[in-house]
Amino acid sequence: MTNRVHSLSELLGTAAAQAVPVVRGIPDEHLGAPTPCAEYDVRELLTHLFQVVVNFQALAARQPADFSEAPDLLRDGDWRTRFETETAKLVAAWAAPGAEEGTTGAMGLPARTVGSMVLLDLTVHVWDLARATGQPFAPDPAVVEGLAEEVERMAPMARKTKVFGDAVELPETATTFERLLATTGRDPRAWDRVPGPGARPGDAR
Repeated sequence: MTNRVHSLSELLGTAAAQAVPVVRGIPDEHLGAPTPCAEYDVRELLTHLFQVVVNFQALAARQPADFSEAPDLLRDGDWRTRFETETAKLVAAWAAPGAEEGTTGAMGLPARTVGSMVLLDLTVHVWDLARATGQPFAPDPAVVEGLAEEVERMAPMARKTKVFGDAVELPETATTFERLLATTGRDPRAWDRVPGPGARPGDAR
Protein backbone atom coordinates (compact mmCIF):
# COMPACT_ATOMS: atom_id res chain seq x y z
CA MET A 1 0.00 0.00 0.00
CA THR A 2 1.33 3.44 -0.82
CA ASN A 3 2.05 5.84 2.01
CA ARG A 4 -1.31 7.00 3.41
CA VAL A 5 0.25 10.19 4.81
CA HIS A 6 0.88 11.33 1.25
CA SER A 7 -1.35 10.91 -1.78
CA LEU A 8 -0.02 8.92 -4.70
CA SER A 9 0.17 12.08 -6.82
CA GLU A 10 2.27 13.77 -4.11
CA LEU A 11 4.70 10.85 -4.07
CA LEU A 12 4.83 10.85 -7.87
CA GLY A 13 5.50 14.59 -7.83
CA THR A 14 8.40 14.08 -5.43
CA ALA A 15 9.80 11.21 -7.50
CA ALA A 16 9.46 13.17 -10.73
CA ALA A 17 11.22 16.19 -9.24
CA GLN A 18 14.19 13.95 -8.43
CA ALA A 19 14.09 12.09 -11.74
CA VAL A 20 14.19 15.10 -14.04
CA PRO A 21 17.70 16.31 -13.01
CA VAL A 22 19.09 12.79 -13.47
CA VAL A 23 17.64 12.53 -16.98
CA ARG A 24 18.85 16.04 -17.83
CA GLY A 25 22.31 15.02 -16.60
CA ILE A 26 22.69 12.10 -19.02
CA PRO A 27 25.22 12.99 -21.75
CA ASP A 28 24.52 11.74 -25.26
CA GLU A 29 27.80 9.80 -25.20
CA HIS A 30 26.50 7.69 -22.28
CA LEU A 31 23.39 6.42 -24.11
CA GLY A 32 25.08 3.12 -24.95
CA ALA A 33 26.31 2.44 -21.40
CA PRO A 34 25.08 -0.68 -19.56
CA THR A 35 22.70 -0.28 -16.62
CA PRO A 36 21.82 -2.31 -13.52
CA CYS A 37 18.65 -3.29 -15.39
CA ALA A 38 20.59 -5.90 -17.34
CA GLU A 39 18.43 -6.15 -20.47
CA TYR A 40 18.65 -2.40 -21.18
CA ASP A 41 21.41 0.03 -21.98
CA VAL A 42 20.82 3.70 -21.10
CA ARG A 43 19.03 4.54 -24.36
CA GLU A 44 16.76 1.50 -24.12
CA LEU A 45 15.98 2.15 -20.47
CA LEU A 46 15.11 5.78 -21.18
CA THR A 47 12.82 4.64 -24.00
CA HIS A 48 11.16 2.14 -21.67
CA LEU A 49 10.74 4.77 -18.95
CA PHE A 50 9.16 7.19 -21.44
CA GLN A 51 6.74 4.43 -22.49
CA VAL A 52 5.80 3.71 -18.88
CA VAL A 53 5.28 7.37 -17.99
CA VAL A 54 3.02 7.98 -21.00
CA ASN A 55 0.97 4.80 -20.63
CA PHE A 56 0.39 5.28 -16.92
CA GLN A 57 -1.10 8.68 -17.68
CA ALA A 58 -3.74 6.78 -19.64
CA LEU A 59 -4.24 4.21 -16.88
CA ALA A 60 -4.90 6.97 -14.36
CA ALA A 61 -7.71 8.20 -16.62
CA ARG A 62 -9.10 4.64 -17.10
CA GLN A 63 -8.03 4.67 -20.75
CA PRO A 64 -6.36 1.79 -22.65
CA ALA A 65 -2.58 1.52 -22.43
CA ASP A 66 -0.42 0.05 -25.18
CA PHE A 67 2.89 -1.51 -24.16
CA SER A 68 3.26 -3.55 -27.36
CA GLU A 69 5.72 -1.12 -28.94
CA ALA A 70 8.45 1.06 -27.51
CA PRO A 71 9.13 3.83 -30.05
CA ASP A 72 12.50 5.56 -29.90
CA LEU A 73 11.42 8.81 -28.30
CA LEU A 74 15.04 9.86 -28.03
CA ARG A 75 15.06 10.75 -31.72
CA ASP A 76 13.64 14.07 -30.56
CA GLY A 77 16.69 16.22 -29.84
CA ASP A 78 14.91 17.83 -26.89
CA TRP A 79 14.01 14.52 -25.19
CA ARG A 80 15.22 15.75 -21.81
CA THR A 81 12.61 18.53 -21.80
CA ARG A 82 9.99 16.13 -23.09
CA PHE A 83 10.67 13.80 -20.16
CA GLU A 84 10.00 16.67 -17.76
CA THR A 85 6.78 17.49 -19.62
CA GLU A 86 5.53 13.90 -19.63
CA THR A 87 6.28 13.33 -15.94
CA ALA A 88 4.35 16.52 -15.12
CA LYS A 89 1.41 15.10 -17.09
CA LEU A 90 1.75 11.85 -15.14
CA VAL A 91 1.56 13.64 -11.80
CA ALA A 92 -1.46 15.64 -12.96
CA ALA A 93 -3.22 12.51 -14.21
CA TRP A 94 -2.90 10.78 -10.82
CA ALA A 95 -3.98 13.96 -9.02
CA ALA A 96 -7.34 13.99 -10.84
CA PRO A 97 -10.36 13.30 -8.62
CA GLY A 98 -10.96 9.55 -8.28
CA ALA A 99 -7.71 8.51 -9.96
CA GLU A 100 -6.55 6.54 -6.89
CA GLU A 101 -9.93 4.87 -6.36
CA GLY A 102 -11.40 1.69 -7.81
CA THR A 103 -9.56 -0.40 -10.39
CA THR A 104 -7.76 0.25 -13.64
CA GLY A 105 -5.87 -1.55 -16.39
CA ALA A 106 -6.51 -4.78 -18.28
CA MET A 107 -5.99 -6.89 -15.15
CA GLY A 108 -8.45 -4.84 -13.10
CA LEU A 109 -5.96 -4.15 -10.33
CA PRO A 110 -6.58 -1.59 -7.58
CA ALA A 111 -5.73 1.85 -8.90
CA ARG A 112 -3.34 2.52 -6.00
CA THR A 113 -1.43 -0.65 -6.86
CA VAL A 114 -1.18 0.40 -10.50
CA GLY A 115 -0.02 3.86 -9.48
CA SER A 116 2.59 2.29 -7.22
CA MET A 117 3.99 0.46 -10.26
CA VAL A 118 4.82 3.68 -12.07
CA LEU A 119 6.12 5.21 -8.83
CA LEU A 120 8.45 2.21 -8.55
CA ASP A 121 9.70 2.62 -12.12
CA LEU A 122 10.21 6.34 -11.61
CA THR A 123 12.35 5.54 -8.58
CA VAL A 124 14.23 2.32 -9.36
CA HIS A 125 14.84 3.00 -13.06
CA VAL A 126 16.07 6.49 -12.25
CA TRP A 127 18.51 4.88 -9.81
CA ASP A 128 19.52 2.57 -12.68
CA LEU A 129 20.15 5.56 -14.94
CA ALA A 130 22.04 7.47 -12.25
CA ARG A 131 24.33 4.55 -11.48
CA ALA A 132 24.94 3.89 -15.19
CA THR A 133 25.97 7.49 -15.83
CA GLY A 134 27.90 8.24 -12.63
CA GLN A 135 25.34 10.55 -11.03
CA PRO A 136 24.25 10.71 -7.39
CA PHE A 137 20.69 9.70 -6.57
CA ALA A 138 18.93 9.12 -3.26
CA PRO A 139 15.13 8.97 -3.37
CA ASP A 140 13.04 10.86 -0.86
CA PRO A 141 12.38 8.74 2.26
CA ALA A 142 8.62 9.27 1.87
CA VAL A 143 8.75 7.70 -1.60
CA VAL A 144 10.74 4.72 -0.31
CA GLU A 145 8.33 4.29 2.59
CA GLY A 146 5.42 4.50 0.20
CA LEU A 147 6.88 1.73 -1.94
CA ALA A 148 8.42 -0.71 0.54
CA GLU A 149 5.32 -2.68 1.51
CA GLU A 150 3.88 -2.65 -2.01
CA VAL A 151 7.12 -3.99 -3.50
CA GLU A 152 7.22 -6.85 -1.01
CA ARG A 153 3.61 -7.66 -1.80
CA MET A 154 4.08 -7.72 -5.58
CA ALA A 155 7.46 -9.48 -5.52
CA PRO A 156 6.30 -13.13 -5.91
CA MET A 157 4.21 -12.40 -9.01
CA ALA A 158 6.85 -9.99 -10.37
CA ARG A 159 9.49 -12.72 -10.14
CA LYS A 160 7.19 -15.23 -11.81
CA THR A 161 6.68 -12.84 -14.74
CA LYS A 162 10.40 -11.94 -14.85
CA VAL A 163 9.76 -8.30 -13.95
CA PHE A 164 11.92 -8.76 -10.83
CA GLY A 165 15.05 -10.86 -10.59
CA ASP A 166 15.88 -13.08 -7.65
CA ALA A 167 16.22 -11.20 -4.38
CA VAL A 168 19.77 -10.21 -3.43
CA GLU A 169 21.04 -10.77 0.11
CA LEU A 170 22.36 -7.67 1.86
CA PRO A 171 24.06 -7.07 5.22
CA GLU A 172 22.02 -5.95 8.21
CA THR A 173 23.40 -2.43 7.76
CA ALA A 174 21.63 -2.02 4.41
CA THR A 175 19.27 0.94 4.11
CA THR A 176 15.56 0.63 3.41
CA PHE A 177 16.13 1.73 -0.19
CA GLU A 178 18.96 -0.75 -0.66
CA ARG A 179 16.62 -3.47 0.57
CA LEU A 180 13.95 -2.32 -1.87
CA LEU A 181 16.48 -2.53 -4.71
CA ALA A 182 17.54 -5.98 -3.53
CA THR A 183 13.92 -7.15 -3.58
CA THR A 184 13.73 -6.21 -7.27
CA GLY A 185 16.88 -8.25 -7.97
CA ARG A 186 19.41 -5.42 -7.98
CA ASP A 187 22.66 -5.42 -6.00
CA PRO A 188 23.35 -1.82 -4.95
CA ARG A 189 26.84 -2.79 -3.75
CA ALA A 190 27.86 -3.80 -7.27
CA TRP A 191 26.90 -0.40 -8.71
CA ASP A 192 28.09 1.95 -6.01
CA ARG A 193 30.87 3.67 -7.98
CA VAL A 194 30.45 2.84 -11.67
CA PRO A 195 32.61 5.39 -13.50
CA GLY A 196 31.11 6.13 -16.90
CA PRO A 197 30.24 4.91 -20.43
CA GLY A 198 31.14 1.34 -21.23
CA ALA A 199 32.04 0.56 -17.61
CA ARG A 200 30.57 -2.44 -15.82
CA PRO A 201 30.09 -3.05 -12.11
CA GLY A 202 33.37 -4.88 -11.62
CA ASP A 203 35.33 -1.98 -13.10
CA ALA A 204 34.58 0.25 -10.11
CA ARG A 205 35.33 -2.13 -7.29
